[in-house]
Amino acid sequence: MRFVTTLFLIITSLPVMLFAQVDPTQVTIARDTYGVPHLFAKTDAEVAYGLAWAHAEDDFKTIQLLILPTKGLLGRHLGKRGAAADYVVELLHAPELVAEQAATALSPEYRAVLDGYLQGLNDYARTHPRDILVPGAFPVSVNDYLKAVVLSLSVISGVDQALQAVLGGTVAPIDFLTATGSNAIAVHHSKTTEGKTLLAINSHQPLEGPVAWYEAHLCSEQGWNILGGLFPGGTTIFHGVNEHLGWAHTVNYQDKIDIYQLQTDKAHPKQYRFDGQWLPLAEKTVKLRVKGIPFAIGRKAYWSKYGATVVTKKGTFAIRTGANQDLRGIEQWYRMNKARSFAEFNQAMQMTAIPGFNVVYADPDTIYYVTNGKIPYRDPAYNWSGTLPGNTSKTLWTQFRPLSDFPQYVNPPSGYLVNMNHTPFNATGPADNLKPDQFDKTMGYERYNNNRSIRFGELIRQYDKLSYADFKRIKYDRQLPARLSYVSGPDANNLFSLKPDDYPDIRELVRTVVSWDRQAQANSRGAAVFLLFYTYWKDKAGTMTNPPQVLTTADCAEGLRYVARYMRKQFGRTDIVLGDYQKHVRGTKEIPIWGIPDVIASIYATPYTKGRVRSNQGESYISLVKFPRTGLPEIETINCFGASNHPDSPHYTDQMDLFVNQKTKPMTLDKAAVLRDARRVYHPGE
Repeated sequence: MRFVTTLFLIITSLPVMLFAQVDPTQVTIARDTYGVPHLFAKTDAEVAYGLAWAHAEDDFKTIQLLILPTKGLLGRHLGKRGAAADYVVELLHAPELVAEQAATALSPEYRAVLDGYLQGLNDYARTHPRDILVPGAFPVSVNDYLKAVVLSLSVISGVDQALQAVLGGTVAPIDFLTATGSNAIAVHHSKTTEGKTLLAINSHQPLEGPVAWYEAHLCSEQGWNILGGLFPGGTTIFHGVNEHLGWAHTVNYQDKIDIYQLQTDKAHPKQYRFDGQWLPLAEKTVKLRVKGIPFAIGRKAYWSKYGATVVTKKGTFAIRTGANQDLRGIEQWYRMNKARSFAEFNQAMQMTAIPGFNVVYADPDTIYYVTNGKIPYRDPAYNWSGTLPGNTSKTLWTQFRPLSDFPQYVNPPSGYLVNMNHTPFNATGPADNLKPDQFDKTMGYERYNNNRSIRFGELIRQYDKLSYADFKRIKYDRQLPARLSYVSGPDANNLFSLKPDDYPDIRELVRTVVSWDRQAQANSRGAAVFLLFYTYWKDKAGTMTNPPQVLTTADCAEGLRYVARYMRKQFGRTDIVLGDYQKHVRGTKEIPIWGIPDVIASIYATPYTKGRVRSNQGESYISLVKFPRTGLPEIETINCFGASNHPDSPHYTDQMDLFVNQKTKPMTLDKAAVLRDARRVYHPGE
């Protein structure tokens, strides 16, 4: 990728060229009982227009958070934290990549979809000017949108964490784009009592914000008929189910990004040594506009052969990732949406343009799992898990591996596939798992299990064949495994070996936790004690230079004494249950909720009020699918709050009770049934 200033100026100065203007009267929005939008039209472009309009009706503010950095305007809205995202767009050379690839990278079919979506978004902004967060944010061009895609995929791939590491925590984190967790399970029809293939789409995303799930149904007469989840600003479903197949994503942690230290010296300012020559660092000045500051702040952004480059007191470092080298990721999702068979789905996956994410797939005959990524060929002579020498072409990778190089499974004899953010080498029955030594070590695939994967193993081996009820019980399981296996944080298994009489000052808390059934139920005293204990040690370990790998019994007692102090201070007693402490909250609605980190039905929480916490991540959008041998898939879904982000909407909180009670709502891909039962049918603008 080159820094082509002249070409960039020419392309970005041109007006947005739409393939065809969408007539909004040809787009139908049907809102169901829960306000979920079902978009119907003749063409995919018209459906995309309807998606943009409907999503803007429900959450225009959050969509704008994805667009503002591409215009250098998020700093005007969010201050320094927003300005960090504005800067990273330029640091990653998103404008240059767009200038280089926008005209040729996208197919005419997908470009029409993108044009339709942006027309819908711009039309909504034009007719709702009071809802625009920052003057100048609209209209949004194709180039603006593609820059947003580069930023989003780069941050999700780890650029944010890489910058934090390089700059020693001095850069503001772009935490509103953080994605973590998720479960995905596929069970082949040969292992189910009903003879139907089963799929659980069960992401553990933030519950609100730019990477919270929005549910929609997209249906055109050009073969697009899919129901699932997307993030604000998405032009397609990111994971879901169409008439023929479905898939789930989980976050994977193979080596997607490399950090290099460049060779520099004082005799060659703003230069770096590469293959025996001194080369200039390309630089540009980024004008940052920060809320509350009346003038723009200039910051330098550097670029080397390795990519985005930052100059620090400890040296000059470069960050290289595939995420800012390919614009086609968003089109790959569209191709996956439109696939009508496993062969067509696999063909879409061959693009390897989405830079990460596991994919767990199902259709009536096939289950499939691949730990996807945009992974380069690397020289095995180097340690790619550490900082690399940035002075040689030997570490400058330029080519990416094909899909066939990645760990993947098709219809394993064990009859099931699973990923819960753990190693791809424990994806099915023990006899059918791939071996790590079959794959190049420089790809950096995960080798670890976690509590969820271990607990899933405890559950699945109980069944020769599963009923749908069994499948749902596994998906909604809230129990820690027999032995804890948290990936981050110290080993706390000694907690359960404490003897109550050895600790008279905390005897009752010890008794509670050692007798706890490890179920994270809302009415569980043991779950309340454990969650406070877990939070204490997770936070403390994060501040320690050398945190303990294993908590001693003394460490465990220390944690329980903190729990006792906390409970007495905040609640006046030490016999509270989990639901007293942890709430599911939106607006004025507050419900006690189950779940703790890293049980299968996980909930993560953040401080709330009066010593309580509120759910902010984990179980969010859930879709459970049965694929019969003939006919449409049978689908039930739930979202954690509701379809609308407006407090005055009846759909702001109308799914909360179902969610907390681990119940779902029936959904369908049948257009006639949707229109028959819809609560409101209208055209955009009506």
